[in-house]
Amino acid sequence: MVKLEKEFLGRKLILETGKLAKQATSSVLVRYGDSVVLVTVVISDEPEEDADFLPLTVDFEDRFYAAGKIPGGFIKREGRPSERAILNARIV
Repeated sequence: MVKLEKEFLGRKLILETGKLAKQATSSVLVRYGDSVVLVTVVISDEPEEDADFLPLTVDFEDRFYAAGKIPGGFIKREGRPSERAILNARIV
């Protein structure tokens, strides 16, 4: 495991690799203040011959339980993402 800590704009920025997502080709856990992001990369050992681009997929999920807010009532599902969550996913 490799861990790098730096002070950035008055907050601690922590980068950790080799701790999570061991089945991925590579992964980095990024912590900045109260925010945590897991970044993973998975690539094939054999590149496609005729590909002139790199396909990229971004999965971003803003969950209520991550902020300590669990929906009340009988149904405890998250439901569809809010407009704020969709816009945050587009930023990533």
